Amino acid sequence: MPSTYSDLKFELIATGEQSGTWGTTTNTNIGTAIQEAITGSADVTFASGNVTLTLTNTNATQAARNLRLNCTGTTGGARNLIVPAIEKFYLVNNGCADAITVKNSTGTGIAVPAGKAMLVFNDGTNVVDAVTHMSSLTLGTALAVAQGGTGGTDAGTARTNLGLAIGTNVQAYDADLTALGGLAKTDGNFIVGNGSTWVAESGATVRTSLGLGSLATLSTINNGNWSGTDLAVANGGTGASSFTANNVLLGNGTSAFQVVAPGTSGNILTSNGTTWTSTAPAASGGFDAGTRMAFQQTAAPTGWTKQTTAAINDSILRLVTGTASSGGATGFSTYNAATTTGATTLSTAQIPSHTHTYPRSNNEDGVDSLLGANNNFPQLRNTGATGGGGSHTHTMTKNIKFYDFIIAAKD
Repeated sequence: MPSTYSDLKFELIATGEQSGTWGTTTNTNIGTAIQEAITGSADVTFASGNVTLTLTNTNATQAARNLRLNCTGTTGGARNLIVPAIEKFYLVNNGCADAITVKNSTGTGIAVPAGKAMLVFNDGTNVVDAVTHMSSLTLGTALAVAQGGTGGTDAGTARTNLGLAIGTNVQAYDADLTALGGLAKTDGNFIVGNGSTWVAESGATVRTSLGLGSLATLSTINNGNWSGTDLAVANGGTGASSFTANNVLLGNGTSAFQVVAPGTSGNILTSNGTTWTSTAPAASGGFDAGTRMAFQQTAAPTGWTKQTTAAINDSILRLVTGTASSGGATGFSTYNAATTTGATTLSTAQIPSHTHTYPRSNNEDGVDSLLGANNNFPQLRNTGATGGGGSHTHTMTKNIKFYDFIIAAKD
């Protein structure tokens, strides 16, 4: 019966096998396989990819069997180190520049940060922390805040590192704080100083302490409750008890509001760069004198003069990107009403060249007498090429839809 192998690939010699050589196998098991599993260290080199370690049926040296796995090389980003799915401890030293997750093919594994070493345990299903609790721990140096410690070996340094320095980050002990902390948290209570300490008051007691009169208890405030004094702007009022109807109010700092009267009918509210005034609109209405525009109406609007020159009448509009001009001679109405093209007479040169055939009589021009009565010449002759001189027209339908506009110039 041949040898079998354990999970860590120690060679298990079958009964009666390897007579005379079993000692060599045993020495390899102890000196190589068992030694690697207990104290061995193997380099695992990364080259910008994940690395998978396997175990085969041999007790010869194998990286996956070693206790310590020393990760080296170039990771090119976070990588996985996939180990065989057997129960085994690993001391993983990550000498690479990125985190390496130690896992088997089915688990999520443990991420070993760059430059750190961790003791992990492969339970056959997943790789987990080998140590999750210590009854006591002594560190050579204080554990940094970034690692979950305080970074200090005394209370003052620890508080400073944690941003809890008394008198700087947190309030030092004070008798007033103790007094405040002891007050009842009853709904409606106010904290009021009584001259020596802090007390909780409510209702009429707190109104008296705050200097509030009967006005504080009213559900509504009306003219009968009011003193008649205008509330100043600085106190949230307007500084006035009345304003002229339809005036515009202008802010005036902490002083009473300024007002702008409507002024003449048609005025507009304008800014002079400092304040607002009621002024008449510019006579041009915002357009420079001489500005010409199209209007869809018969008469020009107020402030504009209708242009009535003959060149404009019965014309169409043309859009240009260069200098504005005019031209043409035929009015739009004349062009739009035309139903035929002008009569055209074709010259002989414009007519395609053509001829006409006609039969000839026997012995025409004495040809038969010359060639004999039974000659085989064709009996047809052609006329000379010519053309007619008549003219013709073509019908057309225009009747283009239009909408009349006028041109008016700004006065």
